[in-house]
Amino acid sequence: MPEIKVTPLGESGAGRGAQLHTIYVFIYVYMCINMCISVYSCVYVGAGQDVGRSCILVSIGGKNIMLDCGMHMGYNDDRRFPDFSYITQNGRLTEFLDCVIISHFHLDHCGALPFMSEMVGYDGPIYMTHPTKAICPILLEDFRKITVDKKGETNFFTSQMIKDCMKKVVPLNLHQTVQVDDELEIKAYYAGHVLGAAMVQIKVGSESVVYTVKSTYATTIRDSKRCRERDFLKKVHESIERGGKVLIPVFALGRAQELCILLETFWERMNLKAPIYFSTGLTEKANHYYKLFITWTNQKIRKTFVQRNMFEFKHIKAFDRSYADNPGPMVVFATPGMLHAGQSLQIFKKWAGHEKNMVIMPGYCVQGTIGHKILNGQRKLELEGSVCVSQLEVKLQLEVKLQVEYMSFSAHADAKGIMQLIRMAEPRNVLLVHGEAVKMEFLKGKIEQEFSIDCHMPANGETATVQTNPSVPVDISLNLLKREMALGGPLPDPKRPRTMHGTLIMKDNSLKLVSSEQALKDLGLNEHQLRFTCRVFSVFSPVLLQVFSVFSPVLLQVFSVFSPVLLQVFSVFSPVLLQVFSVFSPVLLQVQVYLTLSLLLSLLKGFSVQLLPDGTVMVESILIKVSSSPEDPDSKTLLLSWSYQDEDLGSFLSSLLKKGLPAALC
Repeated sequence: MPEIKVTPLGESGAGRGAQLHTIYVFIYVYMCINMCISVYSCVYVGAGQDVGRSCILVSIGGKNIMLDCGMHMGYNDDRRFPDFSYITQNGRLTEFLDCVIISHFHLDHCGALPFMSEMVGYDGPIYMTHPTKAICPILLEDFRKITVDKKGETNFFTSQMIKDCMKKVVPLNLHQTVQVDDELEIKAYYAGHVLGAAMVQIKVGSESVVYTVKSTYATTIRDSKRCRERDFLKKVHESIERGGKVLIPVFALGRAQELCILLETFWERMNLKAPIYFSTGLTEKANHYYKLFITWTNQKIRKTFVQRNMFEFKHIKAFDRSYADNPGPMVVFATPGMLHAGQSLQIFKKWAGHEKNMVIMPGYCVQGTIGHKILNGQRKLELEGSVCVSQLEVKLQLEVKLQVEYMSFSAHADAKGIMQLIRMAEPRNVLLVHGEAVKMEFLKGKIEQEFSIDCHMPANGETATVQTNPSVPVDISLNLLKREMALGGPLPDPKRPRTMHGTLIMKDNSLKLVSSEQALKDLGLNEHQLRFTCRVFSVFSPVLLQVFSVFSPVLLQVFSVFSPVLLQVFSVFSPVLLQVFSVFSPVLLQVQVYLTLSLLLSLLKGFSVQLLPDGTVMVESILIKVSSSPEDPDSKTLLLSWSYQDEDLGSFLSSLLKKGLPAALC
């Protein structure tokens, strides 16, 4: 039986307080004729009822594919990486995995790649799009510098490991079919999440799964993007007008460019003079790659790019850390986006104590980060490190006085977007990952109620096993289709499967459904009749058997005339007669057998009933014959035999004969 398995790798049961962030919809491709039941299984190695370290193992048709390999931004220990022991206890993954596929460059989807390939051990192919391959190592190196060089953490990958890991990457073009091996092939499609994001079709033989990422807020239906943009510009403008500083923590790609373009256009229109800065280095490189891969951006940016380069800014300048202490209003874009480290956190610490200042969080923050804490209203923060007071170590604390605003500019879909995706894709099953359990449960119930399909939300380390009806492409002969149409049957419709009778022939690794007559002719075979036999035990007298064989034509004629009256009499008096027969006369009991048989035969009006020369009664294709056992000549058996076309009639007649005979004889 073919199988598909899926597994997320992460800390089992940990981090369940995060908001629903991603939905993975596995779409199974059905064709003409269902041949067997297939099992698709998914092992959640990360992001199971948790946000961060997306990592799912899908097993399909005997192939094992890892989808994404991310890190958790809320942990500073081993929990930041997926727990690969869920996949294999033997260490290296090369022998187990057929390939790894990365959907996009966000660190919660690619951040554990060097750890997995260079420290755990994987030498197989890693597939991602060209923009993802270009941007991924930049983000990895930037995060490594923050974690290792600045914080001094150990058990982390090195710069060389990042380079060695990226050597294993095989870049994908959109709509390009890549043959991983003789059976496994993958194909990337535009996803629109961030630059280079892709959804991937995975195909093994006739089995197919589409892996698409739709990140979201499960219980949220957001207002229109235009309203959010207007509110964002209004808040920034108000803060600048009262002399405040505005910090906008962003990740280097996607949201940063979108908001830079928004402010650049607004500053030009309003003729504003307050400076706008973005962190140097990482964002500069990001802008470079957006220019390089302009064809991967949306239609609006591509259209505007013909007139001018939207990533060459007049009002936005590179930021120097000394600017944070300058007097007067300013706007600063700084990375990373969750205030968990880096320049954005350093600026936040300097500006947090002033009421005129503002921080605008334009995206989701995972649990454990400074961004998550201030969005939940926390006004006193414990920082890393301590000071010595009266020979006692006291934790550093930061009082937050600046305004905190949350305005989602995420490319993720809201609850409405997820429901729309499912409505369009029409999947048989939905698997939810990358979100907190409570909100996942809400969305799960909504999906099951509206679409009447199974929805799964496994935790890390759990396996979701999904049974499907895989389909095999089958050619149908023109003659068979014509015959079906002549009988009034509709033409085949993939969305409305129906049964077609014919013979399935396999030739040259392809299947064809033809009529039985054509199959016999093409294969040079002789036709054989398959018959079923049922035994009804009774005891017959040889003399009475002979009498019955002689007089049965007369009995049949009599019964055909008088059967209504006889049946009425028999139905009334048969209990009494049977009791009398069973007590007083074994001979009469045997007569009752013949009487029961004759009565049953008389009921079959509308059917062809014949008596054959050998004493066999034939009803349609059903043969009723009395036989004896060599060991016990007095023991007689009624043999019923019929072809598969008369299965219903044969079963019906067999039941009647068994019920009609005395209990002692059945």
